[in-house]
Amino acid sequence: MESIWLEYAWTLLILIGLEALLSADNALVLAVIAKHLPEEEKKRAINYGIIMAFVFRFAALFAISFIANVWQIQAIGAAYLLYLGLKHVIKARFGKEDKNIHKDDEKESAGKGFWPTVGKIALADLAFAIDSILAAVALALGLPDSPLGDIGGMDGGQFIVVVIGGVAGLVLIKFAATWFVKLLDKRPALETTAYAIVAWVGVKLAIITLAHEDIGVLDRDFPHSTVWTVIFYGVLVAIALIGWFAPSNKSGSDRGKDAMS
Repeated sequence: MESIWLEYAWTLLILIGLEALLSADNALVLAVIAKHLPEEEKKRAINYGIIMAFVFRFAALFAISFIANVWQIQAIGAAYLLYLGLKHVIKARFGKEDKNIHKDDEKESAGKGFWPTVGKIALADLAFAIDSILAAVALALGLPDSPLGDIGGMDGGQFIVVVIGGVAGLVLIKFAATWFVKLLDKRPALETTAYAIVAWVGVKLAIITLAHEDIGVLDRDFPHSTVWTVIFYGVLVAIALIGWFAPSNKSGSDRGKDAMS
């Protein structure tokens, strides 16, 4: 039983770390959306937007708990995570850097009032939530069943992991994202690393889908096996280490200074 909770704790730690890296870019976009407002209104708009997104995110969490084990939903989620992660990795590797990447958001928001800005912030965070919830579900579904019963169609322990991950994303956007933006300035490869991890989590969800009892391509117990667990976490740690020790790219150092000011 202790080994189960250790696996849960390790997965939760990974999820919070991933949320931390992704929240930096999310916070940057929210700051750009609210940039045209006076300083006091800017803070209130972001706070209200996050509160609204908090409600939306919990509604999405409870909805997904009922459909998380539907193999069609798992397959769509796996495809989306792979697309999202690989798109960013390929763009970072082969695309040209766009120093004005957030200018369109800034122009579109300029001149809009307080409440329209709050609404746009809430919708933007809800879009971010889709990515983080899918990643959290993919990580959680690979965990062994807990003795906590079921919530909807999902194991109670797995659902708690997803909820904590979702809350962590909002908290990090509100309180810690500025620090992570600075960290990304110093180690810009970490942003690509985060999306590489998202793609790898998509692979995990694909493995879970292929092992679903209605598909049967892989053995039903394979996603929970020691072999797959060692492979998954081994590759994940390798991706994280490569991203951490990758050479800095000074040309990206100004990516967040204007937006966060």
